[in-house]
Order: sequence, then structure tokens, then C-alpha cells
Amino acid sequence: MARSPLKDPEDFLVGQSVVFSTEALMRGRGDIPQGRAALVIGFGKLGSSIARLLHAKGVRVTVYDIDPVRRAQALSQGFAVARDRAAGLGDAGLVLCATGALSLSAEDFPRLRNGAYVATVTSSEDELELAGLPDVYERTTIDEHVTRYLTTGHYFYLLNGGNAVNFLHGASVGPFIHLVQAEILAATAALARGALDPGMHEAGPADRAAIATTWLDYFNR
Repeated sequence: MARSPLKDPEDFLVGQSVVFSTEALMRGRGDIPQGRAALVIGFGKLGSSIARLLHAKGVRVTVYDIDPVRRAQALSQGFAVARDRAAGLGDAGLVLCATGALSLSAEDFPRLRNGAYVATVTSSEDELELAGLPDVYERTTIDEHVTRYLTTGHYFYLLNGGNAVNFLHGASVGPFIHLVQAEILAATAALARGALDPGMHEAGPADRAAIATTWLDYFNR
């Protein structure tokens, strides 16, 4: 399902909800993303959506991805591209982690700009190596969902404990979730028919087109 084109609308909208929630938490502290350079780590479906929306809001966006193909895609779309993670972190006042894997290791946190905000699209266990930080940084809850990490000469803010920031505001994608749910049902029906050979399978173009057509007939009135 993660690779299905029927999931693309959901991913795009999740990226928008991440930006919404990040901005809401910053505004709760009297701060805004505008005027801060942003680093988006990961330029897949979610990361590219986040980068586009931040750019549309007037935020200066730099992208970093371990995949050079995605870095080239980001550059072609008008984004600045960091040559490596460390270079991107040094200038960023807002860091959004959208890899679904490890975005920031323990050695990356000291490279954050003072006062930077850090937010993720998944869980802290996936994106952030926080385990060693309490030995170095003092943690203080300064707002309901904002934690300050402070050590001598350095501090940064972590949003929602490093977990998916958009879950704080429902993470709703509206009726577009039904596209994904319908494909899951179609896949379940294919398995129930028992006509598949052992191995990995996915819904075919005809099934996906039928799902999209039915969805449009109902929701695009």
C-alpha cells in the first residue's frame, strides 16, 4: 500500500497536516516558521509535500535526502539541497524529519542551530536517536507539547516528544483515506478468492482505476 498511487493523495495531505501542526505549536509560543530557514530531511512523498507547503508559506527551504536521485529531484523543483546532513543542520531554525528511518543521530543534535525546532512525521524511535541525550541535555517541558533540551551553550526545542506532530490535531485526511481502505478491501477479496500464487502481489491498474472512479462518483459531486 505504501507504494500505491491511491495513497499519494493521503501522503500529500499528511504533509500539509504536519506543517499545520508544527506551525500551530510554534505560534503557541509566539513564534512562526517564517523568518527561519527550514531543513526537510527526506524528500519522499511526505517530505516533498512538506517542502512545497513551507515554500508556499514563504519559508526558505533546504532539502536533504540520502538518495542522490531524490536530491536531484528536489533541486529540479527549486529547493536548495544540502551537500550533507551536517551542512543543512547548521543553518536551520526548523527541522522536519520525514524519512521513516533514522533522521537525526545523537551526534547530529549538537549541530542544531540554537533555538531550532525539531518535528517528525512518524515516531521518535524511528526518526530520532534521543536515548543518549538526557546524559548531556537537561529536558524541560516549556509548553504542553514543546520540550526544551538545554546544555551549556546550546539548546533546541522538540515538538510532541519527537512523535508524529500532526497526530496532535487529528491528522485527518478527510475522504481521501477511503481510497486506501478500498484498495485494502480489494486486496483482501483477491486473497479470499485463493487464485494467487505464493509471493507478493498488488492490485492491478484496472482495480485501482475502478476504485478511483467509484470514489470520484461519490465524493466529487
